[in-house]
Amino acid sequence: MLETGALTGDWSAAWAAVPRGAFLPDLMWPYDMDTGASRPVDRLADPADWERQAYANVPVTIQWDDGQHAGPGPGRVATSSASMPSVVARMLADLDVFAGARVLEIGTGTGWNAALLAARLGEGHVVTVEVDPAVAAAAREALDRAGLSPEAVCGDGRDGWPAGAPYDRVIVTAGVRQVPSAWREQTRPGGLILAPWGTHYSPEDALVRLTVSGDGSASGPFLRPLEFMKLRSQRLDWGRFGRHVDRYPGDADRSATTVGLPDLGGRGRFQAATFVLGLCVPDCAHVLNAGGDESTAWFFDMSGTRSWASVVFRPQETDATVHQSGPRRLWDEVSAALDWWRGQGSPPVVSFGLTVTSRGAHRPWLSTPSRPVPSFAT
Repeated sequence: MLETGALTGDWSAAWAAVPRGAFLPDLMWPYDMDTGASRPVDRLADPADWERQAYANVPVTIQWDDGQHAGPGPGRVATSSASMPSVVARMLADLDVFAGARVLEIGTGTGWNAALLAARLGEGHVVTVEVDPAVAAAAREALDRAGLSPEAVCGDGRDGWPAGAPYDRVIVTAGVRQVPSAWREQTRPGGLILAPWGTHYSPEDALVRLTVSGDGSASGPFLRPLEFMKLRSQRLDWGRFGRHVDRYPGDADRSATTVGLPDLGGRGRFQAATFVLGLCVPDCAHVLNAGGDESTAWFFDMSGTRSWASVVFRPQETDATVHQSGPRRLWDEVSAALDWWRGQGSPPVVSFGLTVTSRGAHRPWLSTPSRPVPSFAT
């Protein structure tokens, strides 16, 4: 970690004192970065493999389906994990802590991140909040075994923990779509909120570092793309969109576009186009059904109009087929946003930032807060 620059020297002592493996369960599911699959690894059945995976630079799932999963195989949806060590190290460096700093962590997970903070700052300076009772209990046990006692709270992280406020730093280990007012209110002026933030257009996030102002607003840049499990209170219910499309294509308007699937970000991860389209087309959920001979990009309105659009891409055809239904012309919005982004020179994610006003409005910007990102919602 030190050699790659992921781990900074000021964190090396805490890193050495708090081994990751001490916070992982006997049965866990490391994620294979090449295949995109998770597999069970049981310490009792294969201690050598467990040890290798515990200290590999990969994310490890520790819970599936909010604890309803049974059996050694992976469940349907991963709902708690230990992040990649390199991600943990870089986020701790981005937090820019100092001696005496008080830190609120949202999302205890295994407890390893809270342990690293406690080892660096002192356990009396760290509060960590976990929404899941079983995950919170396991984290407390692991912290006790490590001889560390930061204040570990079982509760909804969106509410923060006012009893320990004000905080100098808030670090969030879950993806968010809205920055809760409690986090800003519980952070002292000049303090930082570090959180994976994004839109429901995509499951992907970008790490934003917000500086809180005396008026209660917070603003700062996006540092890099990443992806975290979402804050439970801000998960997207995909089932709601089943009511958008009664018959396909039904009476939807039909047209064609020369926009290609790669222009929208394609099948790749962490594409700037995907993130920026989410900024420019508010209240739009997007999913790609990818196939060999045909791929369909879907767009659904989240604001209550039941508008939808689909774009069907076929490798042998130059133009893609567009269908749009409802008062919002979602594909027109996406196409206009794409043109705007290209017109700006296709800037990367790190060229953008976010301001959260004192009233809670979220306003993304390009390069500086004085250059707001336009909304193409119709």
